[in-house]
This record gives sequence, structure tokens and C-alpha cells, in this order.
Amino acid sequence: MHPDLPSSSRSSASVLIGRVLQWLDAVPHSLLAIPLRVAVAVVFWNSAMTKLANWDTAVALFVDEYKVPLIPPEILAYITVSIELTTPVLLILGLLTRPVALLLLGMTAVIEIFVYPLAWPTHIQWAAMLLVLLCRGPGKWSIDEWLRRRLFAQLGPSGVESRPAAEAK
Repeated sequence: MHPDLPSSSRSSASVLIGRVLQWLDAVPHSLLAIPLRVAVAVVFWNSAMTKLANWDTAVALFVDEYKVPLIPPEILAYITVSIELTTPVLLILGLLTRPVALLLLGMTAVIEIFVYPLAWPTHIQWAAMLLVLLCRGPGKWSIDEWLRRRLFAQLGPSGVESRPAAEAK
């Protein structure tokens, strides 16, 4: 606060700032996870669409520019576009979100290390979004959450499938 402001103005501003911070702190992860899932999905989907728009050029990039070791460029092109076509759909649905986030983090690392090392500002943004999804999951509005609730409804607190008492005898 500015020291020249009267104390009543400073306390009103402090109260307002406190309320705004409480409101922001109360925003649920489930609400924040949706734009994260969509943003990452769009990045990788658009990459797949670019490759599919001209497959010969895409394969040539893997051969001539993307110098990824160990995997032949033609095979890597197919693997990459397969990942870029399937993972966005899974992210949008919130299905297998954590494994997908881990896979895309690995892919981002490969792109950063072997393909475009100077694009780290972009890659760190992707990694930040993916790390949140990996660590906190897709949120309540996802198939993962629906499946988790169904699984835990069938399993008792001990993690063993619960059966009605009449069936247990």
C-alpha cells in the first residue's frame, strides 16, 4: 500500500485484495483443468493435421530435419502422427489423462532435445500444462473421474470388492 493513503483506504484496499485472493484460491481444479486439457489437445491435434495435410513433406522433415536417434524417420513419422491424433481426443474426454500427460511430456522433451532446442519457451508452457494434468488429474468433468467413482463404489475401504452380506455367506 502507498504510505500517503489514509489508513481507512489502506484497510479497505487490504480487505478487497484479501477477498479477491480468497475468491481466486477457491476456483476448483476441475474448472482450471478443462482449458488445460483443451489447450494441450489443440497443440498436438494441429500438429497432426499439418503432417496429414502433406504426408510426403512431413516424412521428409523427419528424414532431413528432425534428427531423432534410434528410430528410423519414416517409422517415427507414423508413431508421432498416431500419438498426435489419439492423445488430443483422450485429453478432451478426460480419459487416461495422466498416462497421456506423461506420454506427451516425453514427446515434448524429445522435441526440445532433438528437434527444436531453441523453442524452449513454448515447450516449457506445454510442459507446465502437462505437469498440472499429470499431478492433479483431469478434474471432475472427465471420464477418468467417472470411472474412478464407479471403481471406488464397487470397492470397499480396504480396496477389496465389497459384496452384500447375503452374498458373502
